[in-house]
Amino acid sequence: MAERLYLYDTTLRDGQQTQGVQFSAHEKHQICAMLDRLGVDYIEGGWPGANPTDSAFFAEAPATRARMAAFGMTKRAGRSAENDDVLAAVVNAGTGSVCLVGKTHDFHVTTALGITLEENVGNIRASVAHLVGLGREALFDAEHFFDGYKADPDYALECLRAALEAGARWIVLCDTNGGTLPVEIGRIVGEVIAAGIPGDRLGIHTHNDTANAVAGSLAAVDAGARQIQGTLNGLGERCGNANLITLIPTLLLKEPYRSLYETGVRHEALAELTPVSRQLDDILNRVPVKQAPYVGASAFAHKAGLHASAILKDPSTYEHVDPAVVGNARVIPMSNQAGQSNLRRRLAEAGIDVAPGDPALGRILEEVKAREDKGYTYDSAQGSFEVLARDVLGQLPEFFEVKRYRVTVERRKNKYNRMVSLSEAVVVVKVDGEKRLSVSESMDEDGTDRGPVNALATALAKDLGQYQEAISDMRLVDFKVRITQGGTEAVTRVIIDSEDGAGRRWSTVGVSPNIVDASFEALLDAINWKLLRETGLSQVAE
Repeated sequence: MAERLYLYDTTLRDGQQTQGVQFSAHEKHQICAMLDRLGVDYIEGGWPGANPTDSAFFAEAPATRARMAAFGMTKRAGRSAENDDVLAAVVNAGTGSVCLVGKTHDFHVTTALGITLEENVGNIRASVAHLVGLGREALFDAEHFFDGYKADPDYALECLRAALEAGARWIVLCDTNGGTLPVEIGRIVGEVIAAGIPGDRLGIHTHNDTANAVAGSLAAVDAGARQIQGTLNGLGERCGNANLITLIPTLLLKEPYRSLYETGVRHEALAELTPVSRQLDDILNRVPVKQAPYVGASAFAHKAGLHASAILKDPSTYEHVDPAVVGNARVIPMSNQAGQSNLRRRLAEAGIDVAPGDPALGRILEEVKAREDKGYTYDSAQGSFEVLARDVLGQLPEFFEVKRYRVTVERRKNKYNRMVSLSEAVVVVKVDGEKRLSVSESMDEDGTDRGPVNALATALAKDLGQYQEAISDMRLVDFKVRITQGGTEAVTRVIIDSEDGAGRRWSTVGVSPNIVDASFEALLDAINWKLLRETGLSQVAE
């Protein structure tokens, strides 16, 4: 029978230690629901008493299938476990499981805590025994364990035995500094088990400072550990923690793990991985990492013509798993490396049917290559590729015509006698047989100028006649600028990511020596792509 592995998520606690990340109580509830949908076994909600948000979360902790855990530290020296107010705050959170962190590295005990080694062991033993006596499931996070074990294995093991003998359900070995390599983790976990700490009571908690957090976690499982701690998208202090979004599909889809072990995550729940990963980025107002394993936008992108040709015959030639299994999708980008097989596949995905050998394929391919030579890129601007292809094929309607536009930026004093910027754009379009002039300023209510591109985008989308309602739910979500040539011949490439109310996201590109012109070109492509979808002219399954 397959052995059980337990997944412990600490996104809401350790993940919140990521620089620039601070969850609200509402966001914690959202993330909690996402984790429960995936099927993790434990959700660590935070450190009650450490900050108002964590305390508020535990005051109204959601009902979950997963076991909710509160995090804290072992009692302080000179106090009993019953009379330590910090420990009391963790206990009073009322969770069925409590995880306490304690020192296992002799250097940290004497230097950071300033107590004797014997006092530290006593603190661990008394704290865990206190939790068990209250009927709680106790977990002990052995902080700096691997560094401590390498410095003084006898003392590090003594700390673990104290927690185990006091009744801890899980002893979690922490690579707190993230510098222990997988081969060391595997060896040390094996030695810990040989020293009498059962593998089915051992967990692993790794950090990603050498980009080995996932590999280190798997090495610990190989050696006998049966709980893995990690975070969604690898959030965490410094370089982050082990990424559960990567670990979960690896455990369920890859040998030997899928044959040897089972987790609380159902196979069908794997399709939630990509949506969950991107939803977390939305909460954090971050752009998803395109190269993220399994769930990134580029995880199943095949740019080279040779690759794309093979993918058409059999996807397993260049894909280690079916992207749909993890909720992702295959992408065949356009680039100057593309062949006709690559091109036909990308056209088909856009709802454009071109027969093999059709001369139009050559015309589109030559146009793509000529434009990329000027600085365009279509492997990351699929929206612009479709607009370009339809234009070459004569399948792009002229929804509206831009007659002219102007952008001005003015520096002037406001009513508080402070110098401020004001961007203003004027756009004239011809739509429905008549000219329409739109003007927009980019000034926020607080007097902040949002810049000329914002003013231009607002003016362009202000009055498009019969098409106005179709673009009303569009919004610009990312704006990237790159200078592709230096000196006086500099060329600016702008890539814009747009999103709509249907959850569609698309990228468009513009290139010009003038950043405003490049931005306007990308904005035009974004609107045309949206109108193709809304008018039904692009018959592609969403």
